This record gives sequence, C-alpha cells and structure tokens, in this order.
Amino acid sequence: MGFKILLARERGMCAGVERAIRTVEEALKAYGPGKIWVLHEIVHNRHVVEDLRSQGVSFADSLDEVPDGAVLIFSAHGVSLEVEEQARSRDFKVIDATCPVVSAIHRKLNRAGAQGLAAVVIGHQGHQEVIGTVGQYQGDSGRVHVILTPEDVEKLSLGAGDKIFVTQTTLSVDETAETVKALRARYPEIEGPRKDNTCRATQLRQDAVKDLASQCDLVIIAGSRNSSNSRRLMEVAQKGGARSVLIDDESEIDQNWLADVEAVGVSAGASAPEYVVQGILKRLLEYGGHEVIETGSKDSERKFPVPEVK
Repeated sequence: MGFKILLARERGMCAGVERAIRTVEEALKAYGPGKIWVLHEIVHNRHVVEDLRSQGVSFADSLDEVPDGAVLIFSAHGVSLEVEEQARSRDFKVIDATCPVVSAIHRKLNRAGAQGLAAVVIGHQGHQEVIGTVGQYQGDSGRVHVILTPEDVEKLSLGAGDKIFVTQTTLSVDETAETVKALRARYPEIEGPRKDNTCRATQLRQDAVKDLASQCDLVIIAGSRNSSNSRRLMEVAQKGGARSVLIDDESEIDQNWLADVEAVGVSAGASAPEYVVQGILKRLLEYGGHEVIETGSKDSERKFPVPEVK
C-alpha cells in the first residue's frame, strides 16, 4: 500500500554552518591540503568532517596536536578567551569561523566579565558552544553558572547585584522558554534576551518538525548524534506525538520502521548536508514511499560573509 513522504522545506544547513564550511574550503584553496587544521569538528556532522578530511583537512581536539606553522581554524561553536590567546601566541595563521550569532553571545559574556556581573548560561554542560561561551567571561569563573532546566534555577544562588543570562543557540525553544520564565521569576532584575538566544534557523526548523509530527507516524531527522540541534529536532517530533529517529544517512534506515505507517516526515539538522537528505528520500522511495511532498513555508535566512583567510 505504501506511505507518503513529507519533507520539511525548513531544513538542513543554517547560515553559520555554511559560513564555517566555506571558510575551510576557501582556506584549502589558499593554502592547499595538508596545511589546514580545525580545532574540534568544524560543525557537528560526520559527513561534513569526513568530506573535509578527505580533502586534506586535519582536526584536533587540542592545540597541542597542531604543528607550528599550521593554518588553524576555530570551529563554528567558538572557543574560550584562553584558547584564543594560546593560539595567537603560537606560530599559527588563525582564522575564526565562529558563527556570528555565537560571537554576539561571546561579546555579552566579555562585557559581563569586565563589569563583574554574575552570568547564567542556559545550555548543555560540556557542549562545545557552552564551553566556549563560559570561557569568554573575563574574571572570576565562579561568577558564571551553567543551567538547563527550571529545577536548576532553584539551585542557583546569585546573590545581590547586577546579573545577566544568555542561552545556547541550539536548544529546544519550548523547554528554554520554561527555564527563562523560572529564571526571571526568581531574579526579576536579571538582564537578557526577551526570550532566548536560540537562533532563528533553530526556531524555524523546530517549528517545521512540529508540523511534520502532527501529520506523520514517523519523523526521520538527518544529523549526527553529537549535534545538539539535530537531537532537539528528534525530541520536538517525539513530543509532538510522532515516533522519531536521528540518523547519519540512509544506511541506518530500518525497513521495519515503515511497517503500517501512512506518512513519514523528513527533516535535517542545521549541520546536515542536503545530499544526505536526498539519500534518505531515495531509500524511502525504494522501501515503498510515494512521491515526496514538501511542506511548510521557506523563510529567507540571512547569509554571513566568510572571514578573510589570507
């Protein structure tokens, strides 16, 4: 009997991800393979990293792994002030591919540290973006607090004085709203964004997945498991009442998932390449899907210029 396939128009790579990948590609053109090193994964997607590695790009978990004289690129997630200073003190050509949305949050932490304000970062402890954001606070690190849930707000003790909050850019919009509400209720004087710092691309993709979940039995999200925004899309679909899975590509599709389904939704995290989406659609068609129907509107997202690589 088969099933219909609904594809979210709002899906896949955001402007910050595209900028970061183009930065590496431009550096490759300028310096050639073998000379480019990226600190951490440029974006959290296995296919993107493997594609770039096959072109001669190396990836490092720490500056100690990077040889002197290398071209060093900071990933889209950003780094701490300490890492920035260490990198610029070494014999590297440093290129910063931090997403401009993340950079704006960094500047808020810079100012908070300079003014001695208490700062709250709503985000996932240990995520690369959060590590970089916390590390942008100049001053007593004990004045920066990482939380995620309304329950975490109850454990805070910020004391008197001015304070600010920022949020990770790839969080669940709905869940973050609850945490922000609890934070403002406990500390009415706290300064921060009206809602959160979740980027517009994240919001649009989550809204599109909510729409898919309302129409589909199963929602498939293309993205890697270490991608925060991709995991949030899967969770949004599940909370919308649909079964949802997060897969790197079509090779992970289990045909048993498709038994008795009438509609399958497909979307992609903000770091997933479009060719992965197309591979998933092709496999679903082979497994009995009807024609692909794109759903939802497509918003015009801004573009970010690539930083100077020479």
